[in-house]
Amino acid sequence: MQIFEYNGSALVAMVGKNCFAIASDRRLGVQLQTIATDFQRISKIHDRLFLGLSGLATDAQTLYQRLVFRHKLYQLREERDMKPETFASLVSAILYEKRFGPYVCQPVIAGLGDEDKPFICTMDSIGAKELAKDFVVAGTASESLYGACESMFKENMEPEELFETVSQALLASVDRDCLSGWGGHVYVV
Repeated sequence: MQIFEYNGSALVAMVGKNCFAIASDRRLGVQLQTIATDFQRISKIHDRLFLGLSGLATDAQTLYQRLVFRHKLYQLREERDMKPETFASLVSAILYEKRFGPYVCQPVIAGLGDEDKPFICTMDSIGAKELAKDFVVAGTASESLYGACESMFKENMEPEELFETVSQALLASVDRDCLSGWGGHVYVV
């Protein structure tokens, strides 16, 4: 078992018409033993930007604290919130500076940019960005999430349909992965 699979996770972000959805499972485990069934993997950076962190739970919490600190410094200096593209570059830089002893995390970033244009991306543990126009996935359930999202995704979904699509894709995928599950958290913006 790899260290990325130690706690188990499932994360997905999907784009709709001037909106996005980000969803995660609720299970926190130590290998195959379930520790908690209400674990929060998705965090709100500001009203239009969300961050999901899969991987080792302790590294995810540490990285989240560093990112919140850097975002607050940005708010104080610039007197505005960070754009999703800027935040993705910040996350990538923080991960890359620890490349020789990396955080065992795969971030998923979802936000609304200028003119309500949705932005989603994911990264590996050393900050290599993967941008997408439709959906991104991360975690131990990523293989089944890819299949479910590819079969269910449609262009320009309204928020209600997007919520239903992301929820069904997440639930169908965590049923096929023993390291994730116990329902999910879904945010639609």
